[in-house]
Amino acid sequence: MNEPNVIVTEGLTKRFGDFTAVDHLTFQVKAGEIFGFLGANGAGKTTAMRMLTGLSIPTAGKGKVAGFDIAKEPEKVKRNIGYMSQKFSLYDDLKVWENIRLFGGIYGLGDKEIADKTTRLLKKLNFEEQRNALVGSLPLGWKQKLAFSVAIFHRPGIVFLDEPTGGVDPITRRQFWEMIYEAASEGITVFVTTHYMDEAEYCDRVSIMVDGRIRALDTPEGLKNTYHAGSMDEVFHALARTAQRGGE
Repeated sequence: MNEPNVIVTEGLTKRFGDFTAVDHLTFQVKAGEIFGFLGANGAGKTTAMRMLTGLSIPTAGKGKVAGFDIAKEPEKVKRNIGYMSQKFSLYDDLKVWENIRLFGGIYGLGDKEIADKTTRLLKKLNFEEQRNALVGSLPLGWKQKLAFSVAIFHRPGIVFLDEPTGGVDPITRRQFWEMIYEAASEGITVFVTTHYMDEAEYCDRVSIMVDGRIRALDTPEGLKNTYHAGSMDEVFHALARTAQRGGE
């Protein structure tokens, strides 16, 4: 696959006083790739993701996301990506259709396009009967499916998913990953963090951060071969045991 790189970093660094949270990250992500971004608590992955999504300005180094400089053009970065947060990004006190309309407007879509796409989305998710339900009343798995669908509602080139399947059962997690595969097949690059090592097996490539640096980056099979491991869980723990610092 000779696809263009939609995420490019070179020496990307973030310091807070004397503490270096992210230490000279250099990596690339191809268009349409499912890229797993792993690391134990304190590894620096949350800080790195905040820089890549235009929410935090790097201390040093360079980065481009969707063709835009993350330090000089953070607002353009935000307009050209999707993002689903670990803490669930929709509004519980709004109805399902109101959430979709709100985020469609934030993403710059017109009223007619929002209305048409909302109808199609609710049908696709089998949510037509829940159109007027408050999001807070939905089961967690349904909320997460809706949040992911809203994150890619404007058809971004890249979607960032921060531990999107936390707290849901294995069947729902598998269904969620089917949605990720579908988005990737349509050309959306998926940048995902997860604590579930079985999910790392679903990614095209995986990076593992330790103490602010990327210590390993390869396909799941390549990583297992390098570390003589039978699973990604074994790979992760072999690297995480070398960490010198605590939580972020």
